[in-house]
Amino acid sequence: MADFPVSLDSFWRVPWPSSLLFHILLLLLLQPGELNSEELQVIGPEASVLEHIGEEAEFQCHLSGYQGAEHMEILWFRSQASEVVCLYRERQELPGEQMVQFRNRTKLLTDNISDGIVILQLHRLIPADKGPYGCRFLSSNFSGEAVWELEVAGMGSDPHISLEGFKKGGIQMRCSSSGWYPKPQAQWRDHRGQCLPPESETITQDAQGLFSLETSVVVQEGAHSNLSCSIQNPLLFQKKEFVVQVADVFLPGPFPWKTACLGTLVVGLPLLLALLTTLALCCFRRQRRTQEKLKEQADKDKGKLTAELGKLQAELDWRRAEGQAEWRAAQQYAVALTLDPASAHPSLEVSQDGKSVLSRGPLPVLAGLGDPQRFTEQTCVLSRERFKAGRHYWEVDVGRRSRWFLGACLEAVARAGPGCLSPATGYWVMGLWNSSEYFILEPQRVALSLRVPPRRVGIFLDCEAGKLAFFNVTDGSHIFTFTDTFSGPLCAYFRPRAPDGSENADPLTICPLPVRATHLPEEDERDTWAQPYEPSDLALDLW
Repeated sequence: MADFPVSLDSFWRVPWPSSLLFHILLLLLLQPGELNSEELQVIGPEASVLEHIGEEAEFQCHLSGYQGAEHMEILWFRSQASEVVCLYRERQELPGEQMVQFRNRTKLLTDNISDGIVILQLHRLIPADKGPYGCRFLSSNFSGEAVWELEVAGMGSDPHISLEGFKKGGIQMRCSSSGWYPKPQAQWRDHRGQCLPPESETITQDAQGLFSLETSVVVQEGAHSNLSCSIQNPLLFQKKEFVVQVADVFLPGPFPWKTACLGTLVVGLPLLLALLTTLALCCFRRQRRTQEKLKEQADKDKGKLTAELGKLQAELDWRRAEGQAEWRAAQQYAVALTLDPASAHPSLEVSQDGKSVLSRGPLPVLAGLGDPQRFTEQTCVLSRERFKAGRHYWEVDVGRRSRWFLGACLEAVARAGPGCLSPATGYWVMGLWNSSEYFILEPQRVALSLRVPPRRVGIFLDCEAGKLAFFNVTDGSHIFTFTDTFSGPLCAYFRPRAPDGSENADPLTICPLPVRATHLPEEDERDTWAQPYEPSDLALDLW
């Protein structure tokens, strides 16, 4: 993470040691901001994705920093840009550009494209879908992509064992199965679990790319009891197995009684096949009972896990409800704020009604002052109102700005000069840097983790309790609360930060709220202004 200036030092004028330094700083002031490619990245699935044949694969790509992608061109490609899997351009999907292999098999989900998130679903996977994929985001000032590898695997049919006849002084057994991918591996084992060398093995591939396998083994005298044939998928590390029981009585040998039995076997081969079928059914039923027991145990484990998840979800819902209740209670103390143009830095533009402030032009940052506790200059503006006692609440629309600072400071600190603050005391600030790094100054920078990025921030000041709380009005959640002793009157603090080259250089705007509202019951459904903002309503609010 890069260092950046985030403290609140006083404004101070730098004496120019020479005309050369003056010209260098002048060039820095006049140089327009450019988008830093490191601030915006395309994030795709993991490096390797494994899915089953015939099922569905889901690929999610998104832009870091919650950047909207509605106006971008988004290309999903196979191994190179010319092999189009899906193309999104001018707010619509263009199916005519797809490769024939993917037509009528893809679905593009753009519900969260305003936050830079798009999902591509690929249905009815086949072996030919295996290989490299990528997604590319393209606009007039940005181009980025992410790539990954798709692996596909298929579990074939259950092995089938058949009796082929007598060979080399024993009985030849054949095992077959189909529908595997990639190429499967077969293995014979005797009743002791030892591997038996196959007498033959054939693997073929059909037009869809799926593999079929046939393998045989010759069972000699003494290899009675269980004989198993297992077929394994080398990619999934899963196998299917069939077990059959063979008795010595059916095997050829030198004794007369065995010869007689052998003759009987040749004559009554249909009877033998019926017996083997019966044995196979017994084994199948035993395996089925085992699978049912395993399923019952899995259902029990699933029930326990569901109960634990339910408890965690209930606790999360309780904490969220508690935060929303605190936020609604704070809104009862809404006040009307106006910005004081006399306190604004020259680079800031305050609206005529005193409700909005916008930064006009970047400021130079001198070498050696990159510590988060220091500023080269404080591009801030303060409120006209001063708060000595009581409780006060206001909301600020931050829009989609990538950098901003909000909070409160002591009036005594504000007297240091227009748009200035004293060293790291007398202020309580929350901020955003580079679209995704939320933090508070205490006075050291402490990172915050927010579930939903706020487009509107609520601030509640309780002078007697010594608390300054921040709320995410977008989802009604509590963000952070400062607890301190206020040594004097306070005023609201706003810092829109110098433009960073992003397309969303929105102003910081004080939102209209009922002033000193009477207590509203939480169950009153008509209290629409006190409800959390849903995403659909928020879009209308911001623009």
